[in-house]
Amino acid sequence: MQAEQLYYSPEEYLELEVASGDRHEYIDGQIILMPGGLPNHNRLSSNLNTLLNVLLSDLPYDVFVADQRLWIPQRRIYTYPDVMVAANPLVLQEGRNDTITNPLAIAEVLSKSTQDYDRGEKFAAYRTIPSLQEYLLVDQRQVCVEHYIKAETREWRYLVHDSETESFSFASIPCEISLNRLYNKVDFDTEES
Repeated sequence: MQAEQLYYSPEEYLELEVASGDRHEYIDGQIILMPGGLPNHNRLSSNLNTLLNVLLSDLPYDVFVADQRLWIPQRRIYTYPDVMVAANPLVLQEGRNDTITNPLAIAEVLSKSTQDYDRGEKFAAYRTIPSLQEYLLVDQRQVCVEHYIKAETREWRYLVHDSETESFSFASIPCEISLNRLYNKVDFDTEES
């Protein structure tokens, strides 16, 4: 039996990823399988994607959900944010037509298994992207959106939106999101496993 390879180059990862039926993150040489989401996770990602697509439909932005690969060169990470907004024209990784590098806003739906990573190392990696202006962490166990807005090069404002009757506005794109609509059909009685 052949030993499993422990380090992959970005080129090896991309070759394997394009041929794979599953999605994988690439973190500085390691390939990590991305688990499938639970219904609440998918509802929240879909709801946010739909709201943003409607609000930005006639404006020069693209909205992506889950399957759009992002390259973070300073950290050598390929990842698939739950929802991502990029200004047009898209900036693609050199030599690729399937990997973007210029998101304005990224949203991740929190789960028990990834929330520490999403708040910590992943956010640190996202902050190295020059174009990134906003980061949302959307809780699937309660109505709560943690909203980070870039104020200066190394300074981020932190806001919490946690009332179903509340709406919040993005700073980098002309959108206002109602938490009532964002959390539409989310069932908090369903336990996350």
